[in-house]
Amino acid sequence: MARRKHEPAEKAKPGFTRRNFLKTVGAGGVAAGVLTRAPGVRAQAVNEIGPGAVPITLNINGQMHRLELEPRVTLLDALRTRLQMTGVKRVCDRGSCGACTMIVDGKTIYACSTLAIETQGKKIRTVESFTQGTVLHPVQQAFCEKDALMCGFCTPGFVTATVALLEKHPNPTPEQARRALDGNICRCGTYVRVLEAALATKGVARG
Repeated sequence: MARRKHEPAEKAKPGFTRRNFLKTVGAGGVAAGVLTRAPGVRAQAVNEIGPGAVPITLNINGQMHRLELEPRVTLLDALRTRLQMTGVKRVCDRGSCGACTMIVDGKTIYACSTLAIETQGKKIRTVESFTQGTVLHPVQQAFCEKDALMCGFCTPGFVTATVALLEKHPNPTPEQARRALDGNICRCGTYVRVLEAALATKGVARG
C-alpha cells in the first residue's frame, strides 16, 4: 500500500543490520582471498616431518639416547619398546590412570599421551633413576615401610609423582600431597598408605 503524501517518511534505524553484516563478511572473505593470492605475499613455511621414522635424541636419566622414530610414537612406547626401560607401566594408555608418570623438566607428565619427539631437548626422568645401586630412594623406602603397594602396576607412577611433589615441597601438607597425587589411580585402593608414605618421607633433595 502506497504511503500518503502527508505521512512523514520513516527514519532510518541506527545500528548494525543483518544486511550490513552479510556485506561485511562477504567483503572480508574476498579481501582475504585476494591477499593470499597476491604476488609477493608468501605463506609461512611449515617444516613437515614424517610419516616415516626420523632421528631424535632424548635425554633420559642423564644419558643421551639417539633413536629413529615415527613422529606419532609416544614417549611411553619409545622407552618400553625401543629402550627396554620397563619401569614405567602401560595400563590405561589414554592419560587417565597415571601409571606411566614421568618427570620432564621438573613437571610430571603422562608418557602415554606425550609424543617422544616433543620431549627433545628436555630432561626426562623415570622411576629407574631413583635407585642408587641397591639403595632405594627415600620415597621407595617409605612405600615399602608403609605397605603402600599391592599389585604394583600403579606403584612406579605413584613413586614418581611423590618424588616430584617432595622435590617441590619438602614438607607438604596433606592437601598438597592429595593434589599432587590425584592424577594417579590405584585399583587396589592403597590411597591411605600412599598418602602416609608421601607425608612420612624425609631427606628428598630437589631435582
